[in-house]
Amino acid sequence: FLRVTYPFGSHTQTRKNNPSPKTPPPRGGGVAMDPSSAGAGGNSLPSVGPDGQKRRVCYFYDSEVGNYYYGQGHPMKPHRIRMTHSLLAQYGLLDQMQVLRPNPARDRDLCRFHADDYISFLRSVTPETQQDQIRALKRFNVGEDCPVFDGLYSFCQTYAGASVGGAVKLNHGLDIAINWSGGLHHAKKCEASGFCYVNDIVLAILELLKHHQRVLYVDIDIHHGDGVEEAFYTTDRVMTVSFHKFGDYFPGTGDVRDIGHSKGKYYSLNVPLDDGIDDESYQSLFKPIMAKVMEVFQPGAVVLQCGADSLSGDRLGCFNLSIRGHAECVKYMRSFNVPLLLLGGGGYTIRNVARCWCYETGVALGQELEDKMPVNEYYEYFGPDYTLHVAPSNMENKNTRYELDNIRTKLLDNLSKLRHAPSVQFQERPPDTEFPEPDEDEEDQDERHDDHDSDMELDYHTPLEDSARRSTIQGTRVKRESAGAETKDQQDGSRVTGEHRGSEPMAEDISPSKQAHQVDANAMAVDEPGNVKTESGSSTKLPDPPAIYQKP
Repeated sequence: FLRVTYPFGSHTQTRKNNPSPKTPPPRGGGVAMDPSSAGAGGNSLPSVGPDGQKRRVCYFYDSEVGNYYYGQGHPMKPHRIRMTHSLLAQYGLLDQMQVLRPNPARDRDLCRFHADDYISFLRSVTPETQQDQIRALKRFNVGEDCPVFDGLYSFCQTYAGASVGGAVKLNHGLDIAINWSGGLHHAKKCEASGFCYVNDIVLAILELLKHHQRVLYVDIDIHHGDGVEEAFYTTDRVMTVSFHKFGDYFPGTGDVRDIGHSKGKYYSLNVPLDDGIDDESYQSLFKPIMAKVMEVFQPGAVVLQCGADSLSGDRLGCFNLSIRGHAECVKYMRSFNVPLLLLGGGGYTIRNVARCWCYETGVALGQELEDKMPVNEYYEYFGPDYTLHVAPSNMENKNTRYELDNIRTKLLDNLSKLRHAPSVQFQERPPDTEFPEPDEDEEDQDERHDDHDSDMELDYHTPLEDSARRSTIQGTRVKRESAGAETKDQQDGSRVTGEHRGSEPMAEDISPSKQAHQVDANAMAVDEPGNVKTESGSSTKLPDPPAIYQKP
């Protein structure tokens, strides 16, 4: 990996050597604190005790990731990653972390989970050639909410390489690894789904399993983490826990009764929620459930998908969480002192996505950030208040106390049926994933790194604005949202090059097919899978106007 450092407070570049982070007091194994002692607010971070201990944190970022463009009217904006990075720089957080540029994942890395022909298709398809591959587009569910755009395969290699790289760093002693470009939890073995092409989460978990007997996956995106759950549905080495909107909502899976199969029975936990859930209601489920999970499962590492579409005011979401309430989940999982991989995910009001992931980076570092936002490259996006936090709305919370109590009781009962900390039969450990050294002869002179500790040129681009809104699911109720006049992206091919203001048309409605795929047993190096869990749904044709998006 190339470690790089960035300037703070200005756009000028200063090259310097960045020494390795100092080693903090040793981390204890397993659960290091009483879960009930974690704070309930998230407003401030303790400076003493286990949760106040400094963590060794690494952060993966590629300056090119903000250039990828799903297309006009599409709600997924990779540019939100650059906005987040800009905030991290201005808050002075980058100098507190080991900053790494990810090495792109190779074909063989991606094929540890995904089918060879699917990866070959992603590598070869381009916007110019896609019309010649209609059957393949349909087979792999690419072309609508998962469009073909310029640089698609490089985009997949970048975000997947960062997540796998984070897992490698955790396997070698770091405490927390962060990849806000990752967390694309809907991708399946042989198909794209819900704006996700390659499932970087599954790949990272497979890497963690080389060093850890058990890995816990926690998903706080508003959408069910179906791709990850399906991949590990029949093993007891990976527990998946997903908190999500359920009922008439994409992807339509994640019922509380979906609990896993064969050896994986009771190792899949689903927390189905309704519209308008607030911080207090959310934490009334999250903390007791996760405390019991940590007690019973005792994972060697935790992967937390921090999808920001569960925030209040998300263009495609319907929850009412504050940034502090969302970050309380990060703070709580951090308090267990277990190696932690933080990933991005959904999030479609991009100014709030950047706010959230910046604040949660501060939580990972044990830093409370000032609410008044420093002047930054995207300062105009955060008006009129120019603050890090935004107030939740007054929307109705449809989650009654009775329903929440029933869900909590049911899941805690399921957890009580598990034997504590399942063991793994001794076997030879697969080699760690190694990335090749870059060939300097093939590198662009402007992007070449002279040594291992060299700086990396930041490629700032003009801000993008949120675009069209998308809603809902296949085979269920449609949630309509109309688009207003917004800033749209100027497109050069399919890469972002500048700023253009005006109204952005909505994309046509879409209804991709769904097919579940389970991770290959040999690729996983875990247990022999039993029956493969499948799911299907019918397409829903949406009326015009207005045209809307379907959500991943």
